Amino acid sequence: MNKSELIDHIAVQCDMPKAAATRALESMIDAVTAALKENGSVSLVGFGTFSVTERSARVGRNPRTGDVIEIKSAKVPKFRPGKALKDAIN
Repeated sequence: MNKSELIDHIAVQCDMPKAAATRALESMIDAVTAALKENGSVSLVGFGTFSVTERSARVGRNPRTGDVIEIKSAKVPKFRPGKALKDAIN
């Protein structure tokens, strides 16, 4: 499912226009992004938790040349599914 299909699904399930469903989804994405930017987390009980983890610096190789390169440390978003989501899938 891509973003436009998700918007269509929300619009049908909530009996709302696509424009309103688009604004609702964009608002949710913006809220999660803002919380993660501040090193916070977003917990949706039963669905899962969005959080930020720190990936340390490491040494890698350029696949084309084989040269050793240093990869900088970075903050990366992480999603951990909740029990209800896991149970729904299995």
